[in-house]
Amino acid sequence: MNGPGCRTTSSRTPVIELYKRDVDRTLIREQLRRSVDERVRNMIAASRFAEALREAARRRQAP
Repeated sequence: MNGPGCRTTSSRTPVIELYKRDVDRTLIREQLRRSVDERVRNMIAASRFAEALREAARRRQAP
């Protein structure tokens, strides 16, 4: 079994590389620098924002 950071020559490697090219690793690093509490607060804020957007869409569609 391969662990984190291990290189493999399996047939999945090209697929993984295709996915990795579209991932902004700077955003991942930025999040990992934050404390767990900060990440949870950001997640809650994003969830509230998404709910506000859904509610605004519902109000706009109402007759």
